[in-house]
Amino acid sequence: MRLPRRKILQLAAGSAAFSAMPRIVRAETYPARPVHIIVGFPPGAASDINARLIGDWLSQRLNQQFVIDNRPGAGSNVGTEAAAHAPADGYTLLLVTPPNVINMSLYDNLNFNFLRDIAPVASIMRTPMVMEVNAGLPIKTVGEFIAYAKANPGKLNFASSGNGTGSHVAAELFKFMTGVDIVHVPYRGPAQALTDLISGRVQVMFDVLTSSIGHIRAGEVRAIAVTTAARSAALPDVPTVADTVPGYESSGWAGVGAPANTPADIVSTLNGAIGAGLADAKVQSSLADLGAAPAPMTAAAFGKFLADETEKWAKVVKFANIKLG
Repeated sequence: MRLPRRKILQLAAGSAAFSAMPRIVRAETYPARPVHIIVGFPPGAASDINARLIGDWLSQRLNQQFVIDNRPGAGSNVGTEAAAHAPADGYTLLLVTPPNVINMSLYDNLNFNFLRDIAPVASIMRTPMVMEVNAGLPIKTVGEFIAYAKANPGKLNFASSGNGTGSHVAAELFKFMTGVDIVHVPYRGPAQALTDLISGRVQVMFDVLTSSIGHIRAGEVRAIAVTTAARSAALPDVPTVADTVPGYESSGWAGVGAPANTPADIVSTLNGAIGAGLADAKVQSSLADLGAAPAPMTAAAFGKFLADETEKWAKVVKFANIKLG
């Protein structure tokens, strides 16, 4: 039986409207199920703390659970690879931190390209790193540290959260700019490194303020400088490294990324929700308690920041001749 032309047109119009519905529903209801935020470090690390802070906010703001998915290993590469190969549907996100851009020049055979395979979503925060020494070391300033290190070449050990991490390359930048000879001792994350710094097994560490501030306030380690261009409100009496070593700058930061080709409307939703969180007094207070400050950016601005950081740290990796694979 042949259908009338009018009926055919009606059915075609209905079919077209039906096929468009999933996209409309997605835009209106995202997120419709729990969202996973992959963190490339273990629970308790600074990146994990930041992810949980913003995850809690997003859960409340978007009325859906944002689950923290810790996948440590290979300096965050395990988690980054998982995110890069996940469906680009907004239900897998990545907590983006300095190792993501450092690893671009640190590893030769990655199964992903961070700048190509991870889309920038939003910046969350910036935090100074802090140059801290064992409390028993007779050093209270950067100048004293440089003099002591040059008088004792190769005898001071600096801890890091692992090969190629932000704490490692921050110290390598300091070595490059001062000419001191200090020995790298890598750890699997900041917790054990700080434990050994407190005990005196290592003498100095460049760490993000987020994970060290409690130990500094307790007098367990001594902060001699912050690594940003300006002093930190959390440690207003502590000078900057640049006061003694002009031009030195390094900082911790965190943001959110998603698999490349994640729909623009989802990226926009997440960027707006994170921006609202960074304007909230309670979130700002929580960041301040960690020695951090909110750093809202558009997705495009965050993408440029990531590209600039990649270029900066590639030069340090080349100087220090760091290669991990």
